[in-house]
Amino acid sequence: MKHLTLLALALTLVVSICVAKSPYQSVLQHSRIRGRPHGPNVCAMQKIQGTDKKYFTNCKQWYHRKICGKPTVISYECCPGYEKATGEKGCPAALPLVNIYNTLGAVGATTTQMYSDRAQLRGEIEGPGSFTFFAPSNEAWAALPTEILDALVSNVNIELLNALHYHMVNKRLTSEDLKHGAAFPSMYQDFDVHIHHYPNGIVTVNCARLVKTDQHATNGIVHVVDRVITAITNDVSSLIDTDDDLETLRTAVAAAGLTTMLENEGHYTIFAPTNEAFEKIPADTLTRILGDPVALKDMLNYHILKNMHCSESIVSGTPLETLQGTTLEVGCEGDEMTLNGKAIIQSKDKLGTNGVVHYINELLIPDSAKTLLELAEGSTVTTATKMFVDAGLSAHLTGSEAVTMLAPQNDAFKGSLTMTGEMKKLMRNHIIKETVSSAGLYHGQELETLGGLKLRVFVYRNNLCIENACIAAHDKTGRFATMLTVDKVLVPPMGTVMDVLKADNRFSTLVDAIQKAGMTELLNKQGAYTVFAPTNDAFRAMPSADLNRLMSNTQQLVSTLKYHMGEELLVSGGVTSHTRVQPMLGERLELGVRNQTMYVNRVPVVEADLMATNGVVHALNAIIKPLPPKVQSDQAAGSVVMTRTSAVRSGTQVVRNDDLFQKVMKSRSSKTMTRVQ
Repeated sequence: MKHLTLLALALTLVVSICVAKSPYQSVLQHSRIRGRPHGPNVCAMQKIQGTDKKYFTNCKQWYHRKICGKPTVISYECCPGYEKATGEKGCPAALPLVNIYNTLGAVGATTTQMYSDRAQLRGEIEGPGSFTFFAPSNEAWAALPTEILDALVSNVNIELLNALHYHMVNKRLTSEDLKHGAAFPSMYQDFDVHIHHYPNGIVTVNCARLVKTDQHATNGIVHVVDRVITAITNDVSSLIDTDDDLETLRTAVAAAGLTTMLENEGHYTIFAPTNEAFEKIPADTLTRILGDPVALKDMLNYHILKNMHCSESIVSGTPLETLQGTTLEVGCEGDEMTLNGKAIIQSKDKLGTNGVVHYINELLIPDSAKTLLELAEGSTVTTATKMFVDAGLSAHLTGSEAVTMLAPQNDAFKGSLTMTGEMKKLMRNHIIKETVSSAGLYHGQELETLGGLKLRVFVYRNNLCIENACIAAHDKTGRFATMLTVDKVLVPPMGTVMDVLKADNRFSTLVDAIQKAGMTELLNKQGAYTVFAPTNDAFRAMPSADLNRLMSNTQQLVSTLKYHMGEELLVSGGVTSHTRVQPMLGERLELGVRNQTMYVNRVPVVEADLMATNGVVHALNAIIKPLPPKVQSDQAAGSVVMTRTSAVRSGTQVVRNDDLFQKVMKSRSSKTMTRVQ
């Protein structure tokens, strides 16, 4: 019965939310369901600790108990349109309908009620009609600067009346009618009020949040808002044009040809960098961007969101798409609005007819407007960047050349680094002569470096590698060039597999064995071999008699060597916990990785990824041997014994091999089971 009750409650929750008509209604329904244990028409509210800000709660906020990074406390209040009744649980009584003037008092907007008296608006909102009143809360009036409030209540109260009329629409509008992007003519010279309805259930009018909605009256409806709103007459382009703090931005917008766009209809959000923000950028960088129309347009579009977002719409970090095509993480920390985790917004919610402007004190430069050197700043490849500069490659990192930089992560470099001639050559081979993306690379592709070498691309199930180095992070695509972050310092191939083995004294015994086996030509010819190469220590670890027998038996030597070679090229980055390689001769080799060490048939690889033009060499300090076959577990053997002994005891005739049966009966598991019985 309990399970049926829980199921019914869950279904009610799903159905209630699914039939809600808007995000606001969904949040309201969720708050009703959370408040249901406290009686009918009770809504759960989340209040940010230390403030008076309250929100209807959605699922995410309910479980996280945070809004804008601040902890919340849950309170239970009457849902809109209801009130408590003496002696009864919850809020069973519907609020009696009165005119708008009296409704202002009933919903706690007493300051608006008082100013309605002073502006001689009372008669109008007590009389006939059908109005919508966006009534500022008492706290909203208290938050107005003194000089603004004084200006409103002076001049024979005409300014105050105009201000209140701008909060009114001459028809009844419920929260359902307040659609996202809608504009309604106010009762002050028909200047529009602008509605935005966000997916998290928040509704704003001219960026003021509706904190109490749908308070019905006999002659209209009241929505309480959290700030006093002012008339909007100019578009966002005009806002930028008339503010001296945005002089540099104004010049940049004109140079990029974006003025007309910002004058057109729309719902833009502009994070407007102030003059101070531009001054923080190095002069060379700023001059370069201002002189490059493509980079400049990308940079400015990176400051503009595709949709309008007032500060009150943000209750947690949200990735929002810019006109430049990438995203900004727009969030909040308490009362501070943040961009990409930084509180750089110094002024919020400057409203225009086609959008909203937030002033920021730092310039945002997208990757698409950066040079390679700028892409690498503050990232995990600073060591590699210094190496490129020390190698005299700065011109390739700062110019307009179409190249791709393969940048090893900082932890790929070991110990102190000295810029030698070999190191300079190595760094030149980390720059490819074209721009490529990891998504466009394919298996077997060859990439030419500044050093003139050809690098091979290997595509594995778990990784994408260029020679021994595998992609370790998302691409960064700059204005002209691309940066691919890789996990290792790239080792270009410098000869065949046989050349690699001959050049390393650790493999002298292996080289001798290959020559005796007549396999030199095989490892010199074109191919894609993976060689698990035993070092001299591996051969010395063999009993001398076994080693002599191996080296004197050509057929056995060929078999052993071919068991250590595969005819596909596998670098360590392509190995997962269960990778198999088919050797030239024998059963498949089992590869795996533990604690960043590669193993082949349980033998650890002491040095991986010695790259050759026709393959790769992995060094081992032991000879690889076939893995033993998997043995049946004791439990499984014991179950067989039980079946057979049970058959004997029951008198059933069983056909069996007597010798085998006796051996099983004498086994350890059989004896154990006999004792248990």
